[in-house]
Amino acid sequence: MKIFRGYQHSQLAPACALTIGNFDGVHRGHQAMLALLKSEAQHLGIPSCAVTFEPHPRDYFAALARKPELAPARIATLRDKLSELDRCGIDQCVVLPFNASLASKSPDAFINEVLLGGLGARYVLVGDDFRFGARRTGDYAQLDVSGKRLGFEVARMNSYEVGNTRVSSSAVRAALAQGDMARAASLLGRPYSISGHVVHGRKLGRELGFRTLNLRFAHWKPAASGIFAVQVHGLASCPLAGVASLGVRPSIDPDDINGGRVLLETHCLDWPAGLGTEGAYGKIIRVDMLHKLHDELKYDGLDSLTTGIARDCDDARSFFASMHLETTRETTR
Repeated sequence: MKIFRGYQHSQLAPACALTIGNFDGVHRGHQAMLALLKSEAQHLGIPSCAVTFEPHPRDYFAALARKPELAPARIATLRDKLSELDRCGIDQCVVLPFNASLASKSPDAFINEVLLGGLGARYVLVGDDFRFGARRTGDYAQLDVSGKRLGFEVARMNSYEVGNTRVSSSAVRAALAQGDMARAASLLGRPYSISGHVVHGRKLGRELGFRTLNLRFAHWKPAASGIFAVQVHGLASCPLAGVASLGVRPSIDPDDINGGRVLLETHCLDWPAGLGTEGAYGKIIRVDMLHKLHDELKYDGLDSLTTGIARDCDDARSFFASMHLETTRETTR
C-alpha cells in the first residue's frame, strides 16, 4: 500500500475509488466497507484509496477548546491503523493533516479541492452517518447531488452488526475501557494489539528480575489500560506468552527516561535465549492483549512492585493454562 501525507502529490493515481473515515481500530465494520471498496475499484479498473485524518478531528477541536476531556480515547496508533488498512488490500492511503485549513473547508470546497482536484475520485463510498466539511454541514445527500453533477459515483453502506450490535469505534472503545478483551476481539475481528519498535527504557525491569520489551503508544489517551496476559509476535517462530502493562506506570517516577508518556511494557514468561540481553531492541513486535488481569496499581516501593509483577506472571500463566485446556477440550470433542 502506498501512503501519502496530504492530497497534493504527483505520485497519486490520477483516478481512484475512495472511502473516507478515521478508521480508528479498523474494526469489522471498516473491514466490510473496505472489502466493498476494493471490489468496486477492481470493477472500475482503478486503485482503491482510504482517506483518513491525523490527528483525529475530535483531538483537534478538543485542543482548540482547551478541553482535553473531549478527545476520544485512541484505539490504535497511526502505525497500526496503516498496517491494518494494508492488510485489507487497499492500494493507497491518504493521510490528511487535520488542521485549521482543512477544518474550515466548506463541503463544496472539500469535494472540489480534495476529492476531485486532489484525488481524482470516480467512486466515493461512505457510511450511513457520514458528515463532512466545516461544522460537519455536508452529508450523503449533498455528496450524492454533487456526484451526479460533477461525474463521480456515490454509494452508501449501512451499519455492520455483530450479535445485533452496531460495530463502531465507540463500541470497541467501550469494550476496551471495560477490560472485555473477548468483546473487543469480536468487534475487531482479531485480538486487540499494539505494534512498534522495541525502545530503550529505564531498564528497571531487569533490575527487578523481569526484563521488559518497551513500546511507546504515541497518543496520550489509550482506549485500554492496565495489566494484561498477552502474546508477543516477532521475536520467535511462534508467539510468546507474556504479561504486559499499558499505561503511565504510577509506581515509577514521572521524570524517568520515558517522561510520563504512555508505554506498553511486556515481560515474556520465557525469554528466547537466542536474543541475549540486548537482542530485542529495534525489532518490530506485535503484542496481542488477550485477557485483562487488573487495572494499573500504585505500589509503595520496589519490593511491593516486584511482588506484584510476580503475582501478575503467575496469573498470566494460569490464564494460558486454562486457554490451553479449553483448546484441548474443543479439539477432542
